[in-house]
Amino acid sequence: MSSNILYQVGNTPIVEINLKNEININLYAKLEFFNPTGSVKDRAAAYIIKKILDENIINKDTTLIESSSGNFGVSLSAYSRLYGLKFICVIDKNTTPLNEMLIKTQGAQIIKVTEQDKFGGYLLNRILKIKEILNSTPNIYWINQYENPLNAEAYYETLGNEICNGVLGNIDYIFLGVSSGGTITGVSQKVKERFPKVKVIAVDIFGSVIFGNTPQKRYIPGIGSSMVPNILQRAIIDDVVWVSEIETAKSCKELLKEHNIFAGGSSGSVYAAIKKYFSKKEIREPLNVICIFPDRGERYCTTIYDDCWCNEYLIDKERKTIND
Repeated sequence: MSSNILYQVGNTPIVEINLKNEININLYAKLEFFNPTGSVKDRAAAYIIKKILDENIINKDTTLIESSSGNFGVSLSAYSRLYGLKFICVIDKNTTPLNEMLIKTQGAQIIKVTEQDKFGGYLLNRILKIKEILNSTPNIYWINQYENPLNAEAYYETLGNEICNGVLGNIDYIFLGVSSGGTITGVSQKVKERFPKVKVIAVDIFGSVIFGNTPQKRYIPGIGSSMVPNILQRAIIDDVVWVSEIETAKSCKELLKEHNIFAGGSSGSVYAAIKKYFSKKEIREPLNVICIFPDRGERYCTTIYDDCWCNEYLIDKERKTIND
């Protein structure tokens, strides 16, 4: 028995998914939305805050600050409150009302950026806002998921270990969506130690600049970025698959309809990438493929699970891209 649900982070289930027309692929999904606040980000929030407190990097009077499009803000607000710390979350106008409510309910101070950056997103301006606050606020610690080695360490020690210990036999491929970069950095290091021949496949969204693609406006948070996170310099990545936001939305709905998995946008991106990747290969012998589904679907009810929203934003965007 636990005194608080937030102590139950990790040990999420792995389920098998039947891929139609791919009889030689054994696909397993690690369902990270079973973490206490509903996403993989709980791992980093719980790990980093405890670590910096235990090592006296911060004290009980320190204010934490971070930029987030949603999930990490929710996680940090919950674990900051658990440890009695003040937390400032810098979000933007694309943050869903549900995520904003969850962050605010835990007592965090919210600062919302409304001016778009040069790529049509908000990340770069969220970072600028954080730097302004750091320069004018004493005893403040920036979690900085984009550079802080503790972010990758959190996933190396927790998620990476669970993946390696949770499957029978070998791992041939692992697919992970990329945004701030901590998850794939830590997990790739751990699985490569245990399974040196495993292929680590990064999944990115068209419009993201992480792997050198052309920047453009994106509507689905949690995957892709307007900058290249420095933490990725230590990731061990064998290949990259790009998917569109239309493919993401369709794959999320397929996961729900065909497999009863109500997952978030980045999960749909990963699922779409797996199908795209193996459709171009001749698979002659069974492969064990692991993927990470980072968060749950209800936070996307008004976006990717809403046909009207998809028609207005994603399909119109695709038409404009084709015409351009």
